[in-house]
Amino acid sequence: MRPIGTAAAWAEQQVASVRDDPAGRIALMRRCYYGPLGKAPRHLPFRRAAMSFMRWQLRRGLLRPPADDHPGSPWWRAVNERILRDGCEAVALSGDLPGPASSRTVDFWMSFARNPTARTWYQAHNGSVVAAYLGHRALADAENEAERFFMNVVLCRVLYAHALVAAPRISLGRLAPLAPLLGDPRLGMTGIFLQLSRVLPDEYPLRDTARSYLRNELGFGRLLDYGIITPRLRHLYEWSADKLEAPGLLDHIRDGALTYAWPYEDRDVWQPPRSLIIAMAQRALPPQRSR
Repeated sequence: MRPIGTAAAWAEQQVASVRDDPAGRIALMRRCYYGPLGKAPRHLPFRRAAMSFMRWQLRRGLLRPPADDHPGSPWWRAVNERILRDGCEAVALSGDLPGPASSRTVDFWMSFARNPTARTWYQAHNGSVVAAYLGHRALADAENEAERFFMNVVLCRVLYAHALVAAPRISLGRLAPLAPLLGDPRLGMTGIFLQLSRVLPDEYPLRDTARSYLRNELGFGRLLDYGIITPRLRHLYEWSADKLEAPGLLDHIRDGALTYAWPYEDRDVWQPPRSLIIAMAQRALPPQRSR
């Protein structure tokens, strides 16, 4: 499309053109990592994590248009649009379309454009994700119980992946030297944090209760969520709220329970199940504050 107006207007135009085209959305995401000139070799490796997350959304049918026989999720479509729009606007600004940036999250993407590192990528990506979460709470409330539960799981995992590279002591304690490698979005390990294909079926909406899916979660996913992330949730959310300049994030955690579109009265789902492996992980990797 021919660029028109401001960078923000051009970005909105790009997103509107693929709004009801899931394949078009993923193609637009891919193009963003080539930058305004179609060649950005330092940025391309970061596309791996972003595309992994988005392909998971496509497999579940989350991005299907409202008129589809099996429509997708209004909430997930809105979250995905925020990431796309912020990324497109940063590309447009980098290509000299007029600004200013329409939001602080676009500024984060501009920082990544100027200096592509694991830290700047996570700040940009997660900044857009958190802004979308906070901006679309009403859509989240309309989802069923299992979908709302896993919204919280996805959020805490993407925040944790960011902390691996930018706050290693918070994320892995005494194993902090390993954290940046595990969280690097250019490497394959990050896909484990940014999608849930090992526990959720490729369908939308989910048909069972959150607790039924939890009973079937085995192996690394359970160890990650309950053995490593859950004990450090408060530290993680406080650190993320500061780094992403999103104080509203702290409204969605209470007494170690995640409460985004989830009732505090049902907080038992965040309590670790009885497991020797989980207990050993908690003892071996106690939460530590970043220095």
